[in-house]
Amino acid sequence: MADEIRLNIDIGVFVTVGPYPVDYLRLDDKFGRVEALSIMKKGIDEAAKLCEEKKCIGIGEIGRPHFYVDKRIIDESNKIILYGMQRAKDVNAPVIIHSESTTPNHCKELVEIGKKAGLPANKIVKHYSAPLILENENYGIMPSVLASKKNIMESINKGTRFLMETDYIDDPRRPGAVLGPKTVPKRTFELIDNGLITEKQAFIIHEQNPEKTYNISLNK
Repeated sequence: MADEIRLNIDIGVFVTVGPYPVDYLRLDDKFGRVEALSIMKKGIDEAAKLCEEKKCIGIGEIGRPHFYVDKRIIDESNKIILYGMQRAKDVNAPVIIHSESTTPNHCKELVEIGKKAGLPANKIVKHYSAPLILENENYGIMPSVLASKKNIMESINKGTRFLMETDYIDDPRRPGAVLGPKTVPKRTFELIDNGLITEKQAFIIHEQNPEKTYNISLNK
């Protein structure tokens, strides 16, 4: 899909891949715990290989279901997270975490798993993060904040160490869900035009932070 876009549109495309956490539930139902864990780990291995080949820039979304599940599923999902972080360390790539709503305790837990894997906190990206921007809130992980005006204003009032996202879902039944793909640039220009953020702050959020997190250059 990325290659098709690059061939037809003059735009850069970066890709992350990983076995989606909720898929573990379906695999567990169909194949049982042992085989399900094996399949998820194989998916992470494939993602790591693509990162090693420089076809992808990160492993994810991996993590655990964003809704209530029993403790067994949480424990097994944490094993998958640990494995994903270990493989990310092997190929010098970040992980993108999908999970339940973000809290400081949740960030701290992810950092602790990262320590076991040898993956630095700044290589853990929390997808759909709340505006937990300060280090005593996120323990060093990189928050990727949903780009609603409220979220971004709360974030920018704390600092510039965050990413912006839309969590856009290309579903014809739900056009524009969650936020449309143009939201991030539109929101950024709107905030600059209204004097709510500076161009320098936007540069840090949209260029410096992604480059440091994903080991990429956005100027090529």
